[in-house]
Amino acid sequence: MEFALDLMQTTALAMIFFLLGRVIVAHVEFLRRVCIPAPVVGGLVFALIHLALHSAGVVTFTFDETLKNAFMIWFFTSVGYGASFKVLARGIKPVLGFLLLAGIMVVIQDLVGAGLAQVFQLDGRLGLCMGSIPLVGGHGTAGSFGPQFEDAGVMGASVVAVACATYGLVSGSLMGGPIARAKIKKYNLHSMVNEGEEYGESVETAQSPSQAKDLGVDSIVKSFALLIIAAGIGTYINAFFTQIGVTLPTYMGAMIVGLVIRNVCDVAHVELPMRAIDVSGNVSLNVFLAVALMTLKLWELASLAVPMIIILAIQTFIMFLYASYVVFPVMGRDYEAAAMTAAFCGFGMGATPNAMANMLVLTNKFGPAPKAFFVVPIVGGMFIDFVNTGVLTVFLQFLS
Repeated sequence: MEFALDLMQTTALAMIFFLLGRVIVAHVEFLRRVCIPAPVVGGLVFALIHLALHSAGVVTFTFDETLKNAFMIWFFTSVGYGASFKVLARGIKPVLGFLLLAGIMVVIQDLVGAGLAQVFQLDGRLGLCMGSIPLVGGHGTAGSFGPQFEDAGVMGASVVAVACATYGLVSGSLMGGPIARAKIKKYNLHSMVNEGEEYGESVETAQSPSQAKDLGVDSIVKSFALLIIAAGIGTYINAFFTQIGVTLPTYMGAMIVGLVIRNVCDVAHVELPMRAIDVSGNVSLNVFLAVALMTLKLWELASLAVPMIIILAIQTFIMFLYASYVVFPVMGRDYEAAAMTAAFCGFGMGATPNAMANMLVLTNKFGPAPKAFFVVPIVGGMFIDFVNTGVLTVFLQFLS
């Protein structure tokens, strides 16, 4: 039997399981420690229930995912608004160094994913769903590219991408701390707070004093207006690239418009409600993830389980080697470098919150790392999505 849910019913059910996910995360220490988002937990609970019902022949649900796509675009638009070149310039050398290392990792992950997928006689685009899409990109990018690939005929792309993103969150959280602690013990590293004080200001306070103000209805309304306007203008950018034969993810145009508006306003000394934009983006991300995870067809994962496990194991080993023997020495072989190595595993396999959580655990034990806390949020929260999307776009031109 098939049961169809319309747009509002789909979103309402997703929100119910999002709230359930919050309850579960609040009561399970491991989920909090590895930063598994509540909508991921709740969405997977429903996806598992749906898998059982489908396998038993009881019922198969179909969903109207229109709102999912809108919230996905608004979330990535908020990322565009966060990409401030003015903030980047405050500590450009370590930021660019860390960003370059992350960009190289993106290329490696996609080469491994696409290459090994073809060894297993799979579509190379499915390999990208085991590469930087879920690992550097996280659940947001996985939920965006997966349906796009499925529309292009890549079966199982969504469920593979989300499964790999969930694995990445856990592995990145478990890997980063031990690597950094080993470096600290081996080289007898210590926190040098005075040497890093110039980086001590957070990204938020470096942008505008107005961001410290309480959020109000007016700021939230302005933030959503800015997100929706940028998303609308961004459709013309996507259409232009489509006409010249370049395939972009549906959110890329909106991200570019957000970036342009933000930096023009910085130059013109026009203050944007950045804190409200961040909050609106986070709300959009939670709605998007709840719907994306809930609508997964987990039964499509069975035939792809073995290739996915092998590819993820290789990706994990490469990340271990890269973080230990490339990121740490390039970033300076000091305590700050150790903290950034822990963070690199966090967002290189999962997401920026994992990176921050890895550093917090480390610094709570060994002391502050102010430069790392300046560099990592800028790269992970502002610019890595642009790099990842650009690399993926190039790969797609060869694999499509």
